[in-house]
Amino acid sequence: MPLLSDTHSHIDFEPFDHDRQAMLERAWHAGIQRILIPAIDLESSHRAITMANHDARIYAAVGVHPNHGQNWSDNSLRELRELARQPRVCAIGEIGLDFYRDHTTPDFQKNILKEQLALAAEVDKPIILHCRNAFEGLIDIIHAWQADLPVTANHIRRHPGVFHSFDGDSFQAQQVVASGFFLGINGSITFKNAAQTREMAKSIDPTRILLETDAPYISPVPQRGQRNEPAFVFHTNEMLAECLGLSADQCAKMTYNSACILFNW
Repeated sequence: MPLLSDTHSHIDFEPFDHDRQAMLERAWHAGIQRILIPAIDLESSHRAITMANHDARIYAAVGVHPNHGQNWSDNSLRELRELARQPRVCAIGEIGLDFYRDHTTPDFQKNILKEQLALAAEVDKPIILHCRNAFEGLIDIIHAWQADLPVTANHIRRHPGVFHSFDGDSFQAQQVVASGFFLGINGSITFKNAAQTREMAKSIDPTRILLETDAPYISPVPQRGQRNEPAFVFHTNEMLAECLGLSADQCAKMTYNSACILFNW
């Protein structure tokens, strides 16, 4: 059985309410060893921690997504600080920039991102980055943050985080990896029109790749069109292994070990 992880899975979302336990059993049966639930707001941060507290194979991240920051206040940061110190929380996220949608303004997104980056430095936990139509702006902010990291941020100075569901080209991927980040690869790598993603994966150090589903979204072939779930990361792993010239077991073990390094689980 492969040694797999799903490093980005919203299994706290409503589409799983009717069969969550059965979905988890399918994940464990498929060889999933770890699932990370990223938050999009304070409410989902609490849900992720609750689920992680009930199963040692599940971990939580806390944070406010750029499209869900409408109610951000000083109280939000104080609450996130308390949540970030919980033992089952291994990352801050998902946070970042999204210039594709306009739920919040670019300046507002940048402000709440910088506050949460400061929190990550304070608690020394890696970040999970969302980036859509905003790569240049985001990488500049990240580089400035890294330049100012305190010496006490021992872990994230070496392993700052992951660009989740990375859809950039090879040049952008190399910038990300050069900055010490990992890249999250989801089921889109299995799509017929995903040649750029497959080429990008072959262009970087493969130990910098993490597997994720982004469930309930982006189901891989042959489940495309269905609700995504952690067990389906098996198909993403098979396609990535083919791209890299590895066996499925080798690829699963490599990406699992990389997730262990980043999230310290």
